[in-house]
Amino acid sequence: MAKDKSSDFFKTTLAPDSLAFRLLGAAYAVRRVEEGQSLPSALASVFSHPHMDAATRGAIQDIAYHAERKFGLANFLVEQLTRQPPTPPLLKTLLACSLALLVADNAEIALKYEPYTTVDQAVEAAAADASLLRAKGLVNAVLRRFLREKEILLEKSDLSLTAKWNYPAWWIRETRRIYPKNWESILHMGNTAPPLTLRVNLRKTTVEKYLSVLEATGHPATVIGPCAIRLDNPLPVYRIPGFAEGLVSVQDAAAQLAAPLLELQDGMRVLDACAAPGGKTGHMLEMADIDLIALDNESERLRKIDENLTRLQLQATTIAGDASGKSWWDGEAFDRILADVPCTASGIIRRHPDIRWLRRPEDAQKLAAVSEKILDNLWELLKPGGKLLLATCSIWPVESEWQADMFAKRNNAVRLNAPGQLFPTSDKLKDHDGLFYALFKKQ
Repeated sequence: MAKDKSSDFFKTTLAPDSLAFRLLGAAYAVRRVEEGQSLPSALASVFSHPHMDAATRGAIQDIAYHAERKFGLANFLVEQLTRQPPTPPLLKTLLACSLALLVADNAEIALKYEPYTTVDQAVEAAAADASLLRAKGLVNAVLRRFLREKEILLEKSDLSLTAKWNYPAWWIRETRRIYPKNWESILHMGNTAPPLTLRVNLRKTTVEKYLSVLEATGHPATVIGPCAIRLDNPLPVYRIPGFAEGLVSVQDAAAQLAAPLLELQDGMRVLDACAAPGGKTGHMLEMADIDLIALDNESERLRKIDENLTRLQLQATTIAGDASGKSWWDGEAFDRILADVPCTASGIIRRHPDIRWLRRPEDAQKLAAVSEKILDNLWELLKPGGKLLLATCSIWPVESEWQADMFAKRNNAVRLNAPGQLFPTSDKLKDHDGLFYALFKKQ
């Protein structure tokens, strides 16, 4: 079995409440992303440290996510400030995480550390790790030189597309090609920190009543959808009033559009395909008394759906199965199907900034081929007169509009009104991720 590359982090003697400890933890997580692991999975490994409390986990997560949003710039700076690629690879990610903090802007209040505190603590982090001990002098020299030459280096970074926009070059080229008028705003939105948006459970309360609860507990918020409330200041879920009791769930405002589009009615038989983690599952059950099957091909992910439904005091049948096949199906057709198909997740990178560094140019086409099989299979499970909603969190047409168009032609499906392509946006009354919806009716 391969050695867990975060195991050495567990040997550190740094105090968990120190910035040094948190920088080192973030560096280990970011290094795992460079090796191909998702950031949430990488952080889960780091968070298994025995002395990790909620505040430390939150700080490490903030630093790691910020570093992924600034990774193009941070890598550029590392290249400019070192004569050769830093070794071991963990040294590079420690420098990248530290440099990302040093270029944090005023909007990132949670990441405002004094520059020389960051430098000092980065050196302490290097000194506390056996693989980095000999490089602590280099860490100190690189970061102090950056502070001296910051203005010149940042001006130079604007000449590099990857450093300026913090995306792989191919991603920038594709966005410019497909969206020549608004490519800059799309890229910019992907680099912003996402809001914490809640979905009010109308079975248990109203938007107005819940707003009163937030006001009484000192948590100002704004209504941005029929059931969507954006908190002005994000909170850990365990501190959200009424969350444990099922009054609200965490769900992006664009994702909250799915359930209403299906026009659910009591007694309907409904399939939520590719359902995990179950946000849309819960929303559909909140809207109507339906017989719902939540399908996902990973049994481990079904546990998250069960947890959410238990908290909401709702029931569904969860099944582990492949949505592109029928081995799991009991032969009874569905009135409604939600097909939240696999995609590159290019529309939700403000929430998952590591995605841009993990994806490859050919991924959209490959995932679109998988989704095509799923959609054609699910169409056969739909009753005549029934509706299927194609949902995807992508901005690439091959996964969204082109997919919908070809599906309708192959299956003689009637396309109904739906939002189509939504781009990530953020203003006072609109704040949502980039999702795509296409609704079809079976003749």
